[in-house]
Amino acid sequence: MAGNTHQEGRLQARPAMEETEEAAPVGLRSLGLTATRDGYLYVPATYRPKRSAPLALLLHGAGEDARDGLALLRAQADAAGLILLAPTSREYTWDLLVGRRYGPDVAGIDQALDHTFSNYSVDPKRVAVGGYSDGASYALSLGIANGDLLTHVLAFSPGFAAPSGQVGYPRIFVSHGTRDRWLPIDRCSRRVAPQLKLAGYEVRYREFEGGHVVPPKMAREAVNWFTTEGD
Repeated sequence: MAGNTHQEGRLQARPAMEETEEAAPVGLRSLGLTATRDGYLYVPATYRPKRSAPLALLLHGAGEDARDGLALLRAQADAAGLILLAPTSREYTWDLLVGRRYGPDVAGIDQALDHTFSNYSVDPKRVAVGGYSDGASYALSLGIANGDLLTHVLAFSPGFAAPSGQVGYPRIFVSHGTRDRWLPIDRCSRRVAPQLKLAGYEVRYREFEGGHVVPPKMAREAVNWFTTEGD
């Protein structure tokens, strides 16, 4: 059953209904779920088991790995009390972009989420998926298909969105550089963001003078929006 849902781009892991009682390790550590192409979990020192924390699942760009995904928001995690979960794709980029269909990476992400939810108190109203470049496209696709789990999407320089279906309405943040030569803004975010708005999504869209990068200013705004929006 799980295999079928993963092929449909659906995630099954869910935060625990009750806050955890036992303390779990804080700081940076590897997930230890696979022998190769594993991922990382970063838990800020301010984390307390009896106080649920926001979590951001971070997806790297093509040719990168979990360390690059983690770096997207690492500088903001401590101040925001934000748990970061950064898996690595099974191939050089995410399954949807390699084979044009979902499967092994959805299963790996689901396993990483289940591991995290089982050991840490996560706020079910603050579970984001974010990414850069290919990771941003994958984050948009997964977020739209899993709005019953993922409450926010943080898409930095995405190329497209190709969800397997639509479940719920996660709030969406999109940023893109006006001088991006890798994924030109006119055929990417300037198309994607209006389409999302027309589909009924709440979208915060930001353009900046620059190329195919994630400026610290954009990362800070995205984290602030995710962790405080709606309070």
